[in-house]
Amino acid sequence: MILATVDYFEPWYVQIIKAVVLFAVGLQLVPIILIAERKILGRMQHRFGPNRVGPFGAAQPLADILKLLTKEQFRPKTSIGWLFAVAPVVSILTAVAAFAIIPFGRTQDIFGTKVGLYGVDLSIGPLYLFAFGAIAFYGIMLGGWASGSKYSFLGSMRAAAQLISYEVSQGLALVGVVMTAQTLSLTGIVEAQAGMWYVVPQFVGFLIFLTASFAESNRAPFDLVEADAELVGGYNTEYGGGRFASYYFAEYLNVLVISGVVTTVFFGGWLMPFGIHPPGWVDPFIVLAKMSFFAFLFIWVRATLPRLRYDQLMSFGWKFLLPLATLNALVTAILVVST
Repeated sequence: MILATVDYFEPWYVQIIKAVVLFAVGLQLVPIILIAERKILGRMQHRFGPNRVGPFGAAQPLADILKLLTKEQFRPKTSIGWLFAVAPVVSILTAVAAFAIIPFGRTQDIFGTKVGLYGVDLSIGPLYLFAFGAIAFYGIMLGGWASGSKYSFLGSMRAAAQLISYEVSQGLALVGVVMTAQTLSLTGIVEAQAGMWYVVPQFVGFLIFLTASFAESNRAPFDLVEADAELVGGYNTEYGGGRFASYYFAEYLNVLVISGVVTTVFFGGWLMPFGIHPPGWVDPFIVLAKMSFFAFLFIWVRATLPRLRYDQLMSFGWKFLLPLATLNALVTAILVVST
């Protein structure tokens, strides 16, 4: 049994520095994934993608962000002012809070001080993740309701039903990993995969978690919350400028969070295959490389699969994913007890 016990306390200034670094890393990774998505989608659709602003179009995300931030703020007369402004903030804060628990490496000695290469190592890691995922729902719900638009409200109601439907399967998919590792600490789960990455014994759980995560993050083919053909733009129809940029930032940061969680719980985090043990400073680059692969997978799926109908979305979640996730947890429990 592996217990992730922390027998040291980081100085307060280390915690502040880690918080600033984590936010800065997330802030830098989002523009990178933005330009990568537009470039990859362009190549997959036989076009160049952004290629005007900066070398090979690399400065296009910066131009987009500056354009949004310099736009005048506005809101409909029928909206509820303070809730309309708070909703994007809720989405971005919950995404950053979830990003904080992704471990990028083991504890390292930096200038004589023990520093964990993660924001925080909790003994209830997955529970913390789902708690903030539940709070993030309010950012979408409030945004649609406070807009005073029936199309925005319909998009937020779709989000409510979709998140509830797929979050159950997503949680059950992690139950198998938790029972196998016998710890809720994400760093403990990584260390438990020293012999074998959990994608092998928990392959079904991995597929369930990844599929449910596409729906949780409102990404294609489960982007019914923002279905432009039916809802104009969904819950964020009435948003523009910096507030829309906040929603946009939160969506892509959630893609990175999901990629980090999949890397951590199924693909060994910073661990390398074949017994390779690189120096500790290499750990964050290993995690980022694995996360990049899953971020590419999100883009690939978006370019490949068409959007589902809403009844197909709900049926797939309740009638297929949920029974399969329950069966996977049950089989894992029997195997763990019997061994």
